[in-house]
Amino acid sequence: MSVDAIDRSNKAHICEKVNQRQHRSSRRQLLRQVAAVSLGLPLAQWKALPVLAQGAVPQVDRRHKEPALLPPPASFSPEDEQFLDDLEHSSFLYFWEQANPQTGLIKDRCNARAEDTGVVGSIASTGFGLTAICIAEKRGFVSHEDARVRVLATLTFLWRTLPTHRGFFYHFANINTGERIWDSEVSSVDTAILLCGILTCLRHFDDREIIELAHEIFDRVDWTWLSEDTALLPQGWTPEYGFLPYKWDYYSELMMIYLLGMGSSSHPLHPDAWLAWKRTIFEYDGLRYIGSFAPLFVHQYSQAWFDFRRKRDKYADYFQNSAIATDVHRRFCVELGKTFPDYSDDLWGITASDSDKGYVIWGGPPAMGPIDGTVVPAAPGGSLPFLPYSTMRVLKNIRSRYPQAWSRYGFVDAFNPLKNWFDNDIVGIDTGITMIMAENARTAFVWETFMKNPEAQRGMAKAGFTSYNPPVPPT
Repeated sequence: MSVDAIDRSNKAHICEKVNQRQHRSSRRQLLRQVAAVSLGLPLAQWKALPVLAQGAVPQVDRRHKEPALLPPPASFSPEDEQFLDDLEHSSFLYFWEQANPQTGLIKDRCNARAEDTGVVGSIASTGFGLTAICIAEKRGFVSHEDARVRVLATLTFLWRTLPTHRGFFYHFANINTGERIWDSEVSSVDTAILLCGILTCLRHFDDREIIELAHEIFDRVDWTWLSEDTALLPQGWTPEYGFLPYKWDYYSELMMIYLLGMGSSSHPLHPDAWLAWKRTIFEYDGLRYIGSFAPLFVHQYSQAWFDFRRKRDKYADYFQNSAIATDVHRRFCVELGKTFPDYSDDLWGITASDSDKGYVIWGGPPAMGPIDGTVVPAAPGGSLPFLPYSTMRVLKNIRSRYPQAWSRYGFVDAFNPLKNWFDNDIVGIDTGITMIMAENARTAFVWETFMKNPEAQRGMAKAGFTSYNPPVPPT
């Protein structure tokens, strides 16, 4: 059923549809279904300014303490380093064990409490997993040869067997056969996540076979097909209905799609595409930043691979922007503590996740979704480089106070202390963003490896990024 057929004013109906489609839709599709529905709490502190960013870094009201414009590399204590080692190793086990070693495809999610026999894989989870293997090989969680063999098997299957259209991959596939599942869409963003993982492997392993396969897969993607009649890229395509009616038009995880497309040497996007999407400025508690009516993950995903530190285009410093947006989200959750007493400066984080009623798109500000006190570890986990000390405090608090939120594969997707509900599932993309950002916060390894690719460098150059020294806020 198309989104246009849904009565957006009927909140209960939309929530029901979201839950029915939780295993059959991308986060972005679900977000489109609920974006126009106000399900949250009114917060007078929040407002969206109806303007677009015009060449200036978002300014911050100095009356309020703000995150550092460029946090220095986090200096973690030995205890913190051990915690992050445990977190990364556990997360890696998900990507290593919940995959078919012959195809390399990784499950979209799995039950962490019992044997999981599901076969639904996602290309986004696989992209995060390829990056996770690079981190694991670097950290000694897996041998170089075992890692190389798994990556090579994955790239071979992606190149020779997994169905594509114009080089783009279907969102969901059977991990054993590669067969398309649930009539899923050819996904532009999920293909981008997969490509980021592939390019990370290309540079990390420096192996002739991996390099050749990675180039073949990347160069096959026809970005010009996405932009035949529009500078705004469509979110997906199906053989049954053609292009989905929704575009990548507002600030979100879209940055990786446009940058990869402009960085292509075989089918490049025109640089004007970078200028086409809107950058709406939001304000909360005196802090201004570019954002969207969307959960926190939109500030994290592109920056898992693309290194925006000390760089800016004509509009903004996006690393600083994500740091501000993360701090805004922290303040928003602390404010919600008046209604949900589990939220505090030691326990915060809401982004698209499981709940005791099914999969939910929620977050804020402004409050969106039926917020009920659920905590999502991937929210602070995916923002570790932006606010390292605040997010570390939350993650360590969850591990120590809520042991049921921890599993063989690290944090479960979500839990609600007020309801004494703890998820049974691990979701690949949430575990992936947490693992990658933990490593970036510690060593910048993924950023430094991925940015060695000419495709990444070319994309950012065409988008007009230049290096600069951000101002240091007054103490």
